[in-house]
Amino acid sequence: MKASPKQITRLLNTAKGQINGILKMIEEDQYCIDISNQIMAVEGVLKKANQEVIKAHLEHCIKDAVENDDVKEKINEIIITINKLTK
Repeated sequence: MKASPKQITRLLNTAKGQINGILKMIEEDQYCIDISNQIMAVEGVLKKANQEVIKAHLEHCIKDAVENDDVKEKINEIIITINKLTK
């Protein structure tokens, strides 16, 4: 992985903490909209982590594939990933 492990780990640990907080909110029977807002916040952090991983992939792995004339497989990977992201 070419993305910054420190940055990705920080983002995922943030998401983990938020999920633990959501679980506690559920146990405490807190207001549904507050729980929903926290779920959306976790989604945002996970989205940011994924964006960083994909960005690094494009900047490094795709660049290397172009330099080594091995682009077709990498382009197909990105197409599949974009299709998953846009569902």
